[in-house]
Order: sequence, then structure tokens, then C-alpha cells
Amino acid sequence: MRSILHRAVPTRGACMRAAAFLLLCVPATAQDWAFPHKPHLERGLVCQTCHSAAEGSQQAADNLLPNGQICSACHDGQTAPAIDTAPLAQRQHETRSYRFDHEFHLKQGNIAPLIAAAIDDGSYHGKPGDTRQFLNSKNACVACHRGLTESESVTAAAHMPQMGDCIVCHSKIDNPFTCSECHVEGANLMPADHTRQFADLHSTGKVELDKLSCLPCHGRNFGCMGCH
Repeated sequence: MRSILHRAVPTRGACMRAAAFLLLCVPATAQDWAFPHKPHLERGLVCQTCHSAAEGSQQAADNLLPNGQICSACHDGQTAPAIDTAPLAQRQHETRSYRFDHEFHLKQGNIAPLIAAAIDDGSYHGKPGDTRQFLNSKNACVACHRGLTESESVTAAAHMPQMGDCIVCHSKIDNPFTCSECHVEGANLMPADHTRQFADLHSTGKVELDKLSCLPCHGRNFGCMGCH
């Protein structure tokens, strides 16, 4: 199966469509951006235009953010407003606590139907929220990175897949022994609300637990002996 991603560079036509990008009507520095995917996608740009390195990425630590050269291909002051891309060279993405191989997963094709089926039949681990509405796309990227077509700003955790998405396929849960199969050694995986008070009270019925949120880490058949 041909990968959904292929190496690409912005075409002249795509650049011309980007010229109508009104949110960048004056020169700006890269650090001023609250990058809007929506207007870029509306003007014909596709995921691989800016994130072509994802096809060959085998590590979650790889920096797949676009560099200044990619942005300047359109933002040259003629096709689209010029921008200062120098700060992009120092920009870093969030430190990952997990392992992920884009190259391998992209070769599997579009997994959106699998996630949709799990949500529809109630076997999804966790709280899917508004996930289901984004899973009818043929674009394999949005199977995991959802909501980009409506995104006006990107933060470190925006549009990242949830653990429940991963467990649709990686379904073995034997906490804490299976954690290291996906997460890097030394990662702090303890939720912030799991305080000493929580540890003392969680089994007493005095804590109002949202049990759906427990499923991604503990599964459906979790017993006390998993921790004690």
C-alpha cells in the first residue's frame, strides 16, 4: 500500500492560494505566531507539504515541525507576506514520554475506521469526547491529529492523539508491566490528581471517580493486586 505521505514541496499554485491568507497581512516574527492550520488547509496545502519528514520518522523525539525554508517558499514578500523565520531554528517541540514510529504506522494505512468502530460499539478505552466527528476522513494523518481543519491556534498538546486511540490496536493492558512497552524509561506517568489523599480514599467510595478516565491505564479488568 502506498503511504499516505510522500515527500513534497509547495507548488506555485499552492503558494498562490496561500497569498490570500489574510491573517498574515503584515510581516511578523515566527515567535508571534499562533499558527492557524485552518486557513492554510483551506487554500490547498496538505499535511505533507510542511511535515514531509513524518514519512521516515521512527522516533517520537524527531522534530517534525516545518523549518524556515519551507515557510519562506511562500512567505517571500511577493507570493505571501514575508516573515522572520530565524526563531524557527531554535524552536523545540514538547518532550515526549512515549515511543512512536510514524513510518511504521503510516504504512498500515488509515486507522480512523478502527477507532470509529471502537467508539461506536463501546469498546473504546477512555472518554472519546468529540473524537468521532473527525473520523470519516480518508486522510490518515487526521485519524490521530484531529480538528486541524478548524484550528486557529496550536499549543504543545493540541491535536495529539489520546491514549485511548492507541489502545484500540495496542490492546494489552497489564499495569504497570505493559507501560514500558510504549513509554520511555523514567517517564512520570502518574496523573496530577493521584495525590496521597487520592491513594488513601480511591477504594473507599468516598471519591467520585470518573471510571471511564481510568480505563486507558488500568483497563476493564483491573484488580487491586495490579498496584498492591
